[in-house]
Amino acid sequence: MHHETDFTKGPIAGPLLKFCLPILLALFLQALYGAVDLVIVGKYAQAADVSGVAVGSQLMMTITGLVSSFSMGTTILLGQKLGEGDREALGRIVGTSILLFLGAGALLTILVPLFSGALATAMNAPREAFDQTRRYLSVCGAGYIMIVAYNVLGSVMRGMGDSNTPLVTVAIASVCNIVGDLILVKGFGLGAAGAALATVFSQTVSVIVSLLLLKRSGLPFSFTGKDVRLHGPVLRRIAAYGTPIALQDLLVGLSFLIILAIVNKLGLMASAGVGVAEKVCAFIMLLPAAFMQAMSAYVAQNHGAGKDERAVRGLKIAIGLSTLFGAAMFYLAFFHGDLLCAIFSKDAGVVAAGFEYLKAYAIDCLFTCFLFCFIGFFNGLGHTGFVMIQGILAAFLIRVPVAWYMARATGELFHIGLAVPCSTVAEIAVCFLFYWYLQNRRKKGLSRP
Repeated sequence: MHHETDFTKGPIAGPLLKFCLPILLALFLQALYGAVDLVIVGKYAQAADVSGVAVGSQLMMTITGLVSSFSMGTTILLGQKLGEGDREALGRIVGTSILLFLGAGALLTILVPLFSGALATAMNAPREAFDQTRRYLSVCGAGYIMIVAYNVLGSVMRGMGDSNTPLVTVAIASVCNIVGDLILVKGFGLGAAGAALATVFSQTVSVIVSLLLLKRSGLPFSFTGKDVRLHGPVLRRIAAYGTPIALQDLLVGLSFLIILAIVNKLGLMASAGVGVAEKVCAFIMLLPAAFMQAMSAYVAQNHGAGKDERAVRGLKIAIGLSTLFGAAMFYLAFFHGDLLCAIFSKDAGVVAAGFEYLKAYAIDCLFTCFLFCFIGFFNGLGHTGFVMIQGILAAFLIRVPVAWYMARATGELFHIGLAVPCSTVAEIAVCFLFYWYLQNRRKKGLSRP
């Protein structure tokens, strides 16, 4: 079942696109978890349930993103060791990751349900949707160990150059989620809690399928029970790469949660509308996310093999390809965003509010593809500290202040949403400066972090 890809030789564009496509499809199917929840809840439940799922799923995405981002440390380290030809280290990396993330998943499974009410309060969940938000968080949180397990398994496979197996598992799980939503939300009328139950069930299925496929095909390197322990040097490398990415994504995600909390003060329609717009954004931002993950694996292998010039060529190709798609996403979201929002809600007021906010995100499509290729490039090189710093500074020096100011000055969702492209443009400028700095170091023979 494994399809290991060697990025260190041969053509660049073809293998990169071939590797990127399964990631894109897997991300698309994964985004369906929250999207299907919102579509079915929007069709068969009330506006309060829509707001509950929108607020709750946004918070869950932030916490899950924290774990997934930290697991990028595993992806990068595996890619570098493959590039170096050091296959003996791969078993120790996987074994350390299993114990590390198993503990994190168990902890979140306890904490999220325990503090679900406090989390809903912190998010300024509208009074009418408070109970729905709390129930959604409680149910999803109870299954967090499975959510964590799925993300870690995907990171290990992508680090080995296999983007096909995660696609198969998430496709099966997506079907289970749709069926679960229809039964629990439409059939039994469980609203937000039913959507959460379907999500946990589908993630559990994905983990079981992943483990069965791994058992059937085996790993392309030696792995025994002795490898399943916390190897100190490996743990430090994973933490060194993963911590800055996770911290950045946590704080950047927090900045979006702050914006959502600002919007929630504008009322139920604004809250539900922005929640719907965020679900649309989860889809239109899939391509840059896929290129970012593909670039991380591609650059990690080439950097490990000492082929930084090839890594730079891959960056330029990825930017060109992804920016073309970004322009198409801009047109679709800016001029036809109302049709996209209508997929997730039957309420005309919710759709109108979502479309207003989505227009600002459409502008961001023109820049995000560019930015995410840079981020994948820097992550693959191991410069995760820089990625963290620029992301955090942009979030809290530009994105949050602009959103807060616009909310007070105009109260218009479009103006609030403009905080997002403003911060992206600033990040691109900083990335250009750092890229220029690295190029100068490379010419002097000082390219390795």
